[in-house]
Amino acid sequence: MQPWLSDPFDDDKLKEECGVFGTIGVTDAANFVALGLHALQHRGQEAGGIITYAPESGFNSAHRFGLVRDSFTSTKVMETLPGTIGIGHVRYSTAGTKGSTSIRDVQPFFGEFAMGGAAIAHNGNITNAGTVRRELIERGSIFQSSSDSECIIHLMARSYQTTIAERLKDALRRVEGAFSIVAMTRTKLIGVRDPLGVRPLVLGRLGEGWVLASETCALDIIGAEFVREIEPGEMVVIGAEGVTSTHPFQSRGSRFCIFEQVYFSRPDSSLGGRSVYETRRQIGVELAREAPVEADLVCPVPDSGTPAAIGYSQESGIPYAMGIVRNQYMGRTFIEPSEQIRNMGVRLKLNVNRALVAGKRVVLVDDSVVRGTTSLKIKQMILEAGASEVHFRIASPPTMWPCFYGVDTPERSKLLAARMTEEEMRDYIGVESLKFVSLDGLYRAAGEAEGRSNSCPQFCDACFSGEYPIVPSDMVKRGFTLKAAE
Repeated sequence: MQPWLSDPFDDDKLKEECGVFGTIGVTDAANFVALGLHALQHRGQEAGGIITYAPESGFNSAHRFGLVRDSFTSTKVMETLPGTIGIGHVRYSTAGTKGSTSIRDVQPFFGEFAMGGAAIAHNGNITNAGTVRRELIERGSIFQSSSDSECIIHLMARSYQTTIAERLKDALRRVEGAFSIVAMTRTKLIGVRDPLGVRPLVLGRLGEGWVLASETCALDIIGAEFVREIEPGEMVVIGAEGVTSTHPFQSRGSRFCIFEQVYFSRPDSSLGGRSVYETRRQIGVELAREAPVEADLVCPVPDSGTPAAIGYSQESGIPYAMGIVRNQYMGRTFIEPSEQIRNMGVRLKLNVNRALVAGKRVVLVDDSVVRGTTSLKIKQMILEAGASEVHFRIASPPTMWPCFYGVDTPERSKLLAARMTEEEMRDYIGVESLKFVSLDGLYRAAGEAEGRSNSCPQFCDACFSGEYPIVPSDMVKRGFTLKAAE
């Protein structure tokens, strides 16, 4: 494994697979793309890529492992990416590329077609990619990567349509799953979301230019004005004449990923016209109403548990305190740690503020429990610092099912909530109490006053409910058992 892909400390968090960004009609597009990707770094920290176009040099690309700040800040690299149009991508490994160390798997991908070149960057996961890939290979396609996203390029190559946008529509009609895509030709910037809008994509205005990005925080960093979200099933084509919108896919209503609200998106972004921070704070409010407890302090597990902890404190009246402090400079410094250092685990990332927690009954608020390993370690650290009681409050329902729409999740057998009841998890972690926000409470915090509608859920919540809005056909063929078939 390459060192930049190695994380020796199990931080027990679900990971988004990527973020996308594109811009047109600006000077030095690559610099804006790099800034946008920097703002989206939380969505993928393994690798990144940028492709631009300039009439004098054609399409130009740079793909690198590591962080944006380390790969796309040198003048030497950025001078190789001229042009007024560009797209970029940051990634984690997807289900189909997990563990890959090949630079060929780093997006954006590029293809040369009869009507000119085109590049695409994809956030999400194609759930029938294995089937499509086998069909394409049997018909003579030669793949260069292990990424599911490359299927789209090959499907575009086999389309008989006369424009890149129409070929992209053709290709996307053949695939299943979740996709928010930013693509580019020599003169056009294209954005498209799948019919259920599982993954985010927003449109912004930058002077005379335009921007597409996974989140609004990427607009903020370059001073772009938020215009609107790309709608589920919508394609926008942006050129000299402005923005053209079409809806090439049959509308099926929105099933936006609710875990974007819980954890993936940055708290300073907005989703569906609602502040992510405010949603997370409100989750804490719901938790305090559903699972009150007598305690002395409410402490977040930094940083993702902070807004919910603030909400829990405000609603419960229990004082809020930074009982755990994150080492902001941890990064991936320990590339090949000794066994002794490895056993320190979470202590290298987090440290308990002993003066605050000693002798106190502490409520720890975290965003989720996946395998439970980190919860065990944090509980032990709090007790060793002298806390008299430890209570966990989790700002999401139990994560019982894997995600197949662009989130790196363990197989179901490794998810703690899939193997244990809430009480069994409490005993396993060894705390006085453990409570998760209810699915209805999560929906209320996200702005659905009546909670979750079982007949027509407003979000994709498959990781909690096991109700997959898009059948993961490849995984079913491999033996994955859907909830209804259990």
